[in-house]
Amino acid sequence: MIFLSKRIEKQVANYQRDLIETHYREVDNMYRQIRGWRHDYRNHIQTMKAYAAAGDWEAIKKYLELLDDDLTHVDTVIKTGNPMTDAILNSKISLAQSKGIQVKADAHIPVKLKSSEIDLCCIIGNLFDNAIEASMALPEDQRLIRVYMDMKNTQLYISFTNFTAGKKLPKVNGRFLSTKGKGHGLGLVRIDSIVERLDGYINRNSEDGAFTTEILLPQI
Repeated sequence: MIFLSKRIEKQVANYQRDLIETHYREVDNMYRQIRGWRHDYRNHIQTMKAYAAAGDWEAIKKYLELLDDDLTHVDTVIKTGNPMTDAILNSKISLAQSKGIQVKADAHIPVKLKSSEIDLCCIIGNLFDNAIEASMALPEDQRLIRVYMDMKNTQLYISFTNFTAGKKLPKVNGRFLSTKGKGHGLGLVRIDSIVERLDGYINRNSEDGAFTTEILLPQI
């Protein structure tokens, strides 16, 4: 039993390391896009000045529309007040949208958190990855993830909801189990262990074609 426990702990630790590395690559990719657009800014200005010199206002209008569309894809869409949360949320939202998944997010963190950024990264990243994978089983027009984060008195409240394939997910021994293989299962274990270590609260609910995870993390 001790050997099995240590093996599971090693698997979870390796999974956490791989997960964090993946999240940082996603965040880095998002900011590379932003830096790339800023690098091209002078070229865009020069192009529009050339159109203006030629009096081609229609070309300027079309060029501005292209730039506006391009900027929409790299602009930070969520500003919570916490830089790490902004980074992980925006990278995951970008990933979800690239897979044809609509994301509705309302997130506010107006205070300095007691929770470490690594813990928060693991929780949010796992929740988003689970929701993205579940959404991919649905037709594109039915894919939707709802994210809500805010302070409730002295606790950080996190809620993720995604639609499922129209059936209530089963529980085994009072727990929802992953159907997506080893990685997903370890992700659920990691979330639970972090919440427990931080003396928080977690609730998962599957009904009416939707799966919701709610978490409360004390901040005092």
